[in-house]
Amino acid sequence: MGIPGRLDVGPPVAIVDIGSNSVRLVAYEGLTRAPSPLFNEKVLCGLGDNVATTGQLDQGAIGKALRALKRFRVICAHMQVGAVHVLATAAARDASNGPAFLAAAEAAIGEPVQLLSGPQEAELSAYGVISSFHGPDGVVGDLGGGSLELIDVKGTNLASGVTLPVGGLALRDVAKGSLREAKRIVREALRDAAPLDALRGRTFYAVGGTWRALARLHMGQKGYPLHVLHGYSIMPGETIDFAKIVERVGAEALASVELVSEARRPLLPYGALVLEEIVRRGRPKTVVLSAAGVREGLLFAKLDPEAQKEDPLLHAAREVNCLRSRSPAHAEELIAWTDQLASSLHLDETAEERRLRHAACLLSDIGWRSHPDYRGDQSFASIAQAAFVGIDHPGRAFVALAVFLRHVGFAGDDGFRLRELMTARLLDRARILAGAMRLGYLLSAGMPGTLPHTPLVASGHKLQLILPPDLADLASDRLRNRLKQLARFVARDPQLAAGKRQ
Repeated sequence: MGIPGRLDVGPPVAIVDIGSNSVRLVAYEGLTRAPSPLFNEKVLCGLGDNVATTGQLDQGAIGKALRALKRFRVICAHMQVGAVHVLATAAARDASNGPAFLAAAEAAIGEPVQLLSGPQEAELSAYGVISSFHGPDGVVGDLGGGSLELIDVKGTNLASGVTLPVGGLALRDVAKGSLREAKRIVREALRDAAPLDALRGRTFYAVGGTWRALARLHMGQKGYPLHVLHGYSIMPGETIDFAKIVERVGAEALASVELVSEARRPLLPYGALVLEEIVRRGRPKTVVLSAAGVREGLLFAKLDPEAQKEDPLLHAAREVNCLRSRSPAHAEELIAWTDQLASSLHLDETAEERRLRHAACLLSDIGWRSHPDYRGDQSFASIAQAAFVGIDHPGRAFVALAVFLRHVGFAGDDGFRLRELMTARLLDRARILAGAMRLGYLLSAGMPGTLPHTPLVASGHKLQLILPPDLADLASDRLRNRLKQLARFVARDPQLAAGKRQ
């Protein structure tokens, strides 16, 4: 039996990532297709600082890292974590005292430490992107403190990855603090980086804490309406312009600098110039931030092939549906009910629009415990700010808006800022879906067993809701009004066929 409020998905699983800049523990609810973090803590140790010039890990940094690992060991025991996976990357890989540190690290954390090679690190970063984007197509770049990994990904297929010694700490070290020299070093390193040869016109997936911090700054400068880093997209020209600003004036001069920790700020200009040179060299169509990387990639690699094929958005939406809806079965019926409606309307629905509609149906009743006046707002906030993956920002806005309108109706959405992220087509589809859900919930009271027997279909110029004889008494003026409202959205004449046999 599971813990109340948690899914019964087995014991928690944890990953400890000993990186060149930070040592981090992330404990997840379980090994699933869309694992939810239970606990997340990082300590900025700077293990990779000066390794490029001295060849050794600093003793102060080692002490800080070992203290963090001892703390993480206690936390994992307290959380009753079933499996702890410990990874180490560039700093421990490159330093002459790396083996001694790894032995001490194993004693501190009480688990074996897997020292990743550069290609292994690139592969796990790519798996992280595969696990968290729907049909990725481009090049994954994972910028750490000691190195940059680049690897081509298309769907679930990976090419060979490369590792370059231009992580933020290493770059600052070798360039002796000179951004001009750092730019020269990066250009030289990227010149023969094979993955960038095939990047033109595709997506560059930016992984790593420094690039996430840059994206957070960019969001703040723009006043972007959605503070979710995963899936945040920046056009190439704007990426270059913003990177040049950071390089020229430094992070401290930017209005939103408080969004980034002080310890992270000195590396931002180096991360900015690496990103700028990648965009200049590879010419992607867009730069997209990925909050998932090596840790999520490792979990994905441990799933069986069938689980890997699952849609992470729909998997997560079903989990939330089970935890928070009045009747999870009703949401599944709502999917089938709107499937039939969409087919009869000949909406020319894309595969992406279909999966977003399904996600909205699964999440349509998660706010039912809130006060009636706030169900729309609570549902919107829960969806817009959820740790969902496999969904871009326009798609997130679509799902949030559809569920919001399902609760509040169509008079109060003018101030919905996430509309800025949506196309006119997506906004129209959200209103149609919200209209259908408002009708469906009134018809069924949010309980299973009614929708399969009361089809809603377009036939010719009519939008027809059929109530069989045993359910004919469900007809009401309010039901007719909602049918009429939906019919306007789809340019049909409403018809409530009560007492009609299917």
